[in-house]
Amino acid sequence: MLLALLAFTLALASGRAQDVGGVGSGTTSGSIIVYVREASGSPLTSPAEARLYRSDGTPRGRAMTSGAGQTTFRNLPLGDYYVEVEAAGYKTGRGEASLPIPVTTDVQIYLQAESEFIAEPVVSGPGSILAPKAKKELNAGLQALREGKLADAEKNLSAANALAPGNSDILYLLGILYVRLKDLPRAQSVLEKATQIDPHHARALAALGTTLANQSKFAEAIPPLEQSLQLNAHSWETRWTLAKAYYYKQRYEPALKESQAALQESNGKAPEIELLVAQALTATARFEESAQVLRKFLLNHPDDPQTPLARKWLERLKNAGKISGQ
Repeated sequence: MLLALLAFTLALASGRAQDVGGVGSGTTSGSIIVYVREASGSPLTSPAEARLYRSDGTPRGRAMTSGAGQTTFRNLPLGDYYVEVEAAGYKTGRGEASLPIPVTTDVQIYLQAESEFIAEPVVSGPGSILAPKAKKELNAGLQALREGKLADAEKNLSAANALAPGNSDILYLLGILYVRLKDLPRAQSVLEKATQIDPHHARALAALGTTLANQSKFAEAIPPLEQSLQLNAHSWETRWTLAKAYYYKQRYEPALKESQAALQESNGKAPEIELLVAQALTATARFEESAQVLRKFLLNHPDDPQTPLARKWLERLKNAGKISGQ
């Protein structure tokens, strides 16, 4: 999952512009640097594929990241773009960037590990009492899924599903499997079935909401994420995803509320949530509060990869005359 740009707020509306070397030079193109990071903020060192699209969905290219979790798209026509990033063992991430003028801009994309949703067996929903053979296949599929043996997981879980059709736990794990296989429409389908069978399956609801968000279906993602949190209010990862979905739908007040709650519940595990809080505060015209959050982030995380970005946002607020020069 991924931080949105400050696309609707005064001087920040131009995106994360860094080097304005093209301005005044007669060029009509720009560049987008994609930084891919783990949820902790560390650069993703494993290979990842970044795909660039125009805002209307037109593909503009794809590239593999370097060992430092970075890649660059150059010579791009001016306009709005979004980037999708996929890496084995992680949920698909998405970010947006804008090139209103010839500049180099960057987009930071955070990937969450799939293990969040498969950390433990789920055996509490309707139909969860399984015959021994079906249970054996389910457990084998769960173990294979944890170990990243996706072909084995598909074989075992498909067998379990054939033996116990309509079991919400099996459908849930099949949904996670299809996410890992990068078949999001199929994952969405089985997760929808799982939540229809068991409307109280908190993990399935969270996985469905995340799968929808990763397809940019933010409006559809919000209800299952909200329902999941009603059942399990202590999942800060789900709350963070919900905050991002609210932000993308320009529902800034609930985005602020949920991001602040996610930040508190995370107990420092994901300090980059502070930046989403700052974005929501800026979007609701609480500029001084946003500046306080950014200053605190800079003070407490001087070596964080997001520090340069937080510093730029703070400078833009100052240059726009929205905060004092402290």
